Amino acid sequence: MKIDIYCDETLPDLFTSSNQSDKNLLIGSLWIESELREDIKQKIKDLRSKHNVWGEIKWSKVSKSKESFYLELVDLFFSYKDRVRFRCIAVNPNEIIWAYHNDDKELGFYKFYYFVLDKWIRDFNEYSIFCDAKVNRDLSRLNKLHEILITSNRLSYIDRVQALPSKEVVLIQLTDLLLGAASSKLNSIKHTNMAKNNIINSTFAHSKS
Repeated sequence: MKIDIYCDETLPDLFTSSNQSDKNLLIGSLWIESELREDIKQKIKDLRSKHNVWGEIKWSKVSKSKESFYLELVDLFFSYKDRVRFRCIAVNPNEIIWAYHNDDKELGFYKFYYFVLDKWIRDFNEYSIFCDAKVNRDLSRLNKLHEILITSNRLSYIDRVQALPSKEVVLIQLTDLLLGAASSKLNSIKHTNMAKNNIINSTFAHSKS
């Protein structure tokens, strides 16, 4: 089976800031059977047309006027059941012993990316991994992540680990939406934006059903 994985993160500044915070950085991944890719993209396009919502899909852009659109996006995600899945991890920077990562926070960040991905990789499947593009001090980070995933998954095929601009990839944008809801829940973030609260409630109600 061929699987596409779309990745994003929320609150990445927690790794680089010197200020203490009680919040967790989240790294998320959307796992889609490759044969469904065009179908889900078309259905998202249909929802855009239905609700007249264009531009980038993003948690920070959730508003009352777009609430119905975003709620239907959540419904769409869950309609695929286990053929489209979401996995994320929460990392508390205050609990990290940076010496284990050579005091290199960027290195530590990509080690956690590895943990997000490696857990769900299965033998004899083929994987293409797409990460939201970000500026790295060490330009070899994604290549190294690719190499390590190949080494630890000898019976599967890791085709690529590639950075793409989220503004151009609607499935990374969907990852951002789900990650925003997860981050709000796990970090106990209180929103005055009721549309966001409704999307959080809908997401976690779906996950329990």
